Amino acid sequence: MIEDWLLRFRRYDAVQEGHFLLTSGLHSTAYIQSALILQHTREASALGVALAERMRQADPDVVMGPALGGIVIAHEVARALGARSIFAERSDGRMTLRRGFAVAPGERVLIVEDVITTGGSAQEVAGLVRDAGGILVGVAALVDRSGGRVRFDAPHAALISLDLPVYPADACPLCRRGEPVIKPGSRPPRSA
Repeated sequence: MIEDWLLRFRRYDAVQEGHFLLTSGLHSTAYIQSALILQHTREASALGVALAERMRQADPDVVMGPALGGIVIAHEVARALGARSIFAERSDGRMTLRRGFAVAPGERVLIVEDVITTGGSAQEVAGLVRDAGGILVGVAALVDRSGGRVRFDAPHAALISLDLPVYPADACPLCRRGEPVIKPGSRPPRSA
């Protein structure tokens, strides 16, 4: 099934090759632009249902996605699970709950991301859940580009697991060759 999902991502040019500066501050030869497949509502729904099936046993009350990339797929997973959908967003460089969103003490929360590279955003959101007294019941993503190396203190799953190369800027072979770097994401990179 991984091949089927990967083929669908490729059909929408959501798997891109080049020299990319990731939000983590790392460089890579590949970028997953999940918005290109998620803009198609049937695909977004199918992806949400498939990811929900992988995490159904978590039985969440709330599905939370980190903005910006996690919003659409978290909503689709929540719809498939019959749960409430909210998102966390950055304010002054930190993940926070705004817009009246909240996690009540004891609520079971599933974090859903579009792409996991280092797991940093999902870990920040997990901190919000714990600080609110919520129970982190899982972390799910459309794509885990770490090849499964990123771990969480909760069950986790991805529809697609890829081992895509990442490099610190000072050790990037593409930089050494003078290839121009592209920053395709929705926010400035962090220091690696």
